[in-house]
Amino acid sequence: MGSKDCESMEKLQVKDKTFAISIREAEIQKEVRRVAAEINRDLAGKEPLFLPVLNGAFIFAADLLREVTIPCEVSFIKLASYQGTQTTGAVREVIGLAKDITGRHVVIVEDIIDSGLTMAHMIETLEAHNPASISVCSLLVKPDALKVQVPIHYRCMNIPNDFIVGYGLDYDGFGRNTRDVYTLVKD
Repeated sequence: MGSKDCESMEKLQVKDKTFAISIREAEIQKEVRRVAAEINRDLAGKEPLFLPVLNGAFIFAADLLREVTIPCEVSFIKLASYQGTQTTGAVREVIGLAKDITGRHVVIVEDIIDSGLTMAHMIETLEAHNPASISVCSLLVKPDALKVQVPIHYRCMNIPNDFIVGYGLDYDGFGRNTRDVYTLVKD
């Protein structure tokens, strides 16, 4: 990225694609604080287990959990359904569940929900382990791209059905390390 690593850039080049800034860090942080306050209120006294979905949700999860003030635990799971800028539609579990979630209040922390297929698969997988509850918390949701309905209890923002990078989201593994979110510029 170069000398402007900590500053917002209006355009971002990631591999062979150009992206334009669409959501600034200040707006993201405002929404993260709002959602964390909702979680603090709703899950007080329940000692939830947060399950951030790697790799994309790691930055969102870090910021969110710094705002969560209730006692909680964190573990990670990794699912994959993207290749390049397109979802493959097939979900592969890469890293499994490392905690016993029986009777636990689980909060899945996701970077983005677009088709809903990955989240539906994750909810189904986790329900087999008999948690007390499952809540979904997503930084971004693409309502127009949903192919299946999934319950999204906490969402920071709805966005159009565009391909985006930044703040943990990537294009072929690159572009995650920005403070802002960028939208693909059409060629």
